[in-house]
Amino acid sequence: MSEYSGAALFGLSSASSALARANQSAQCTLLVLAKAPRPGRSKTRLAPAYGLDGAAALAAAALADTLAAVAAVPDRIAGRRVLVLDGGPVAGVPPGFDVIPQVPGGHARRIAAALAAADGPALLIGMDTPQVTPELLSIDTGDTGVGAWLGAADDGGWWALGLRDPRRFAETVLAGVPMSTARTGAVQRERLVAAGLAVADLPPLRDVDEPADAEAVAAASPGTRFAATLATLRAAS
Repeated sequence: MSEYSGAALFGLSSASSALARANQSAQCTLLVLAKAPRPGRSKTRLAPAYGLDGAAALAAAALADTLAAVAAVPDRIAGRRVLVLDGGPVAGVPPGFDVIPQVPGGHARRIAAALAAADGPALLIGMDTPQVTPELLSIDTGDTGVGAWLGAADDGGWWALGLRDPRRFAETVLAGVPMSTARTGAVQRERLVAAGLAVADLPPLRDVDEPADAEAVAAASPGTRFAATLATLRAAS
């Protein structure tokens, strides 16, 4: 082998290794924070319109849609997929997911702990947005100027929160943030900025909390399990 060809091969090998490292560093952990769908425990604000069993069925469909979207994110982006579960077990978790329990405590504490357990960049969502798509979850971690990702919810909360360095920042940016209020999203953004993090905005989505939300989300995403379940409940009423 000539000196030139050896150097060329070495250069190719080095470039391939660098590309592999870059691809690896661009991966993130996708986390779904969820409550096991059970009558009387899940989506209870939907119960006046659909009954406790119907609300639980809608919760199960929303969770299934969410997990399917996360599963469909390309592996070059999603290095790990985790269902962080309160209660359980749940059926139908797609292959490739780790299932871990939520820690005790308030909602902000549970979110912070889930994020802080990730090794490297992480994006966390709940089970309230069955219309979510793999494209919405495919964040660009290659832009090193971005330290956080935030997806606003139409009701003033947020549907997605991501951190480039969750082990360092999760507890700081979530401690004391009021949850389930019309100011949750604004306060969360303030905390991220106060921590010195540049925030990339994800498209806003509508959370499913009330019956009107369920109807609107189902109408906008008719191909989802959630929409099909809602149609079945309507037909049976």
